[in-house]
Amino acid sequence: MIRKAVLPVAGLGTRCLPASKAIPKEMITIVDKPVIQYVVEEAVAAGIKEIVLVTHSSKNAIENHFDKHFELETTLEAKGKLELLEQLRNIIPDDVKIISVRQPEPLGLGHAVLCAKPIVGDEPFIVMLPDVLVDGEGLEKNDLARMMEAYEATNAAQIMVENVPQDMAYKYGIVAIDGDTPEAGKSALINGMVEKPAPGTEPSTLAVIGRYLLPGRIFELLENTPPGAGGEIQLTDAIDTLRDDKAVSAYRMAGDTYDCGHQLGYLEATISFAKRHPTFGEGFRELLTRYQEK
Repeated sequence: MIRKAVLPVAGLGTRCLPASKAIPKEMITIVDKPVIQYVVEEAVAAGIKEIVLVTHSSKNAIENHFDKHFELETTLEAKGKLELLEQLRNIIPDDVKIISVRQPEPLGLGHAVLCAKPIVGDEPFIVMLPDVLVDGEGLEKNDLARMMEAYEATNAAQIMVENVPQDMAYKYGIVAIDGDTPEAGKSALINGMVEKPAPGTEPSTLAVIGRYLLPGRIFELLENTPPGAGGEIQLTDAIDTLRDDKAVSAYRMAGDTYDCGHQLGYLEATISFAKRHPTFGEGFRELLTRYQEK
């Protein structure tokens, strides 16, 4: 059973400046919750019980968000603000652990994942990039849970992908697959990966979107992966090596994604989540109508 998810949150968030100058980019809010909380909720909904934050000294706010705040809870209880108190106490379920490890220097995504090795050990585990929100609205199970089922059924490592327009493929890491493009919610074996292919050279239109299910063996491969682009240890390089002795599949997601690594992605996510918010949704839809008429 897959129980652990690794969230690399040590990056400085330069694409989100100036908003991320004094607070972690992962703590910028979508409606009424920081983006990192949505990512953790996605993991918890899929059955994950341990969240491993690979963090940086400037990111204490993330750890504090998931920690108990005794003084604030006491104040809310004394003032009778019980609904807010309940929300604070239920940010994560009692049976879910948040564990933090430090990435001492920015040596790439592969290095960040490697920092979680003492916590994860030899188990298969999930990697979730917190820049991307994966929305499972309307699905019986979210995509992360379905990707985990694909792993358990096939024992093949899984990389979540999204079908993108061909003229946009050059912006993404693109996978090459055996056979036809899988249906949403299904997997197909990968036979190669290309980072930001030149227009017209893309092997498919299936773009990697920041969710990975990997065996514990990836740590050994990362330890022996030389620095690649930008002098960083690249996770994709280790996954390419993994394919030499273990099947790796592309799981095509069924939900929607929002790239919160830049401002327009935050705005799009805010619109999507605000429109259906149980408290603010009706008022927000009225605001949209009002501004559309101006």
